[in-house]
Amino acid sequence: MGLKTRIQLSTLMFLQYFIWGTWYVTLNTYLGESLNFTATQIGLCYGTFAIAAMISPFFVGLIADKFFATEKVLGAMHLLGAVLLLLASRATTFQFFYPALLLYTLSYAPTMALSNSLSFHQMEDPGKQFPGVRVLGTIGWIVANNVIGWLGYTLTVEQLYVGAAASLMLGLYSFTLPHVPPGKAKKASLKELVGLDALSLFKSRAFATLMIASVLIFIPVSFYFGFTATFMSDIGINPDVIPNRISMGQMAEILFILILPFFITRFGVKRVLFVGITAWLIRFLLFANGNAGSGVWMIYTGIILHGICYDFFVVTGQIFVDKKAPDHLKSSAQGLITFATYGLGMFIGTWFAGRTIDTLTTNGVADWVKIWYVPTVIAAVVLLIFIFLFREKKNSTGLSV
Repeated sequence: MGLKTRIQLSTLMFLQYFIWGTWYVTLNTYLGESLNFTATQIGLCYGTFAIAAMISPFFVGLIADKFFATEKVLGAMHLLGAVLLLLASRATTFQFFYPALLLYTLSYAPTMALSNSLSFHQMEDPGKQFPGVRVLGTIGWIVANNVIGWLGYTLTVEQLYVGAAASLMLGLYSFTLPHVPPGKAKKASLKELVGLDALSLFKSRAFATLMIASVLIFIPVSFYFGFTATFMSDIGINPDVIPNRISMGQMAEILFILILPFFITRFGVKRVLFVGITAWLIRFLLFANGNAGSGVWMIYTGIILHGICYDFFVVTGQIFVDKKAPDHLKSSAQGLITFATYGLGMFIGTWFAGRTIDTLTTNGVADWVKIWYVPTVIAAVVLLIFIFLFREKKNSTGLSV
């Protein structure tokens, strides 16, 4: 991979996650405090991303694998996303905002798998090269969080306008990316057309276990993604500094994603994934016991743990899946891991988190101590399942085969 290609892919990752970062962290505060949505409604809104992750990445990945160039599909989806995000910004009631956001997330969710697949296609050794490119996505997320905070858009609809502008930019830029042609034209079977051929990867016990763990861990993860900003606002932290504080997690992620190849090579995939799940458990414990006063360090420490939580589990999982999948299924395989994490796991998790918070809220006051112990227990169960079921064969690069 040459310098030009590295710069192109790094720019792709920066814009890809900048778009997501403009609204995903602070949407809950906008919906709850400006539009007066309930926690269950907010959870359902975040669940649109999960529905999209279950439906669209798999089939769009199939299209990129077999029919159209990946960069063209990527560009088209981001251009469509810019229009749909503007449409969502015009809705002010749940009955209109929900379907508008669902349409937008259906266009955005598949681009995550496609951007990974396009990047992996340009790399001789994804295990070593991908983290250095993917780190620009983390930086993009941080920049987006801080831009929204600095502009004072934490509680306003303008955060969606910023996301739409960035989506338009990336849509146009995508057509300049390295060409990734579809697979050789051939008559596709019904099994291939619906993507069932990618399910053959489940014959691997390690792959199947990772998928199960991915679904289950993203149930408690949904508490963090969907309600951390609301939690911090409720306990008395200034809303305008919340995006900046939450972005500390992505700042830590920069460090850990750069040293991730060393950990994978030195300790193997199973141990790295184990540490990632454990970090989620510790984070929820810290949140349950923290406060805006003397215990604020617990909250900030829990946020900073995001570097380990995300890189050691999600990014490592993406690298592992790329190694396991044959060339003609790589995009579809990335769609599968997106389905498991941001799809099925988060779909269940966003609904469950919203219901849990509403249940543990009395007279408008949420009992955040009890709330955070719920994902703590779930993370502990996932950790035990992973320990007993995941089996790793380590090759010369430290990756499972």
